[in-house]
Amino acid sequence: MARAMEMAVGLSKGHKVTKNVLKKRPSRRKGVLNKRVKFVRDIIREVTGFAPYEKRAMELLKVGKDKRALKFVKRRVSIFVLLNEALLLRNSDVLCVCCSATRLKSQKLTNC
Repeated sequence: MARAMEMAVGLSKGHKVTKNVLKKRPSRRKGVLNKRVKFVRDIIREVTGFAPYEKRAMELLKVGKDKRALKFVKRRVSIFVLLNEALLLRNSDVLCVCCSATRLKSQKLTNC
């Protein structure tokens, strides 16, 4: 079997060099949730509460109409449905978590 050589033609043509390892750019971190931002968003959510469409979606989720709730939130939030698909799924997960948290809170109050 022939040894790989530096050739002027072919898929692996040219002089063999080691790749330069670059430091990651700050823009690669954009959108990553840190502790402070999460805290601030939680405080804002606690103070302002939910939007009316979110309340209705939570009611649909309580009844067990998950698909209907997702369709409802899609219609209300999304102009660009395909771009916001992941955001909508995450938003519906947040609403589910909030529903379950309020349900647990109410159960604790009734048990006392």
